[in-house]
Amino acid sequence: MSGTVGLSTDILSEGEKMDIRRFCGYPAIGSREGNQESWRFFQVEGALEWRMNCLSGAELQQIRLYLAQLYPLETAITASSDNLDTARAAGWYHNGREVQDRVMLFTLWRRRLCAFLGVTGGLELQDGRAIVV
Repeated sequence: MSGTVGLSTDILSEGEKMDIRRFCGYPAIGSREGNQESWRFFQVEGALEWRMNCLSGAELQQIRLYLAQLYPLETAITASSDNLDTARAAGWYHNGREVQDRVMLFTLWRRRLCAFLGVTGGLELQDGRAIVV
């Protein structure tokens, strides 16, 4: 049974598109009120925008499944800071790699989203590689 059963096939909301851009490592595109849709001037960003606007119903469900995985993973990274000041409490030992482990898992799912959409992740997902123009 597919994990996408019951997920919406409606077109993506602007909030969902913003989160997809963000999870894929791309910056905000700003308001479209000034008719300055800068993403169209960049091949990868343009491909991402086109794909987000042209997904099939099944693909929309899969995207929403990825988002449902990514939201709690992102939140868990922030919440893990609650334990940074404690190495041990009674029989409990803090995982000193907790934040790093959570970031790695979050990054894995971000890259899976990029791969599904057929785009290269933004600079944040490129392991420090810089683009020189």
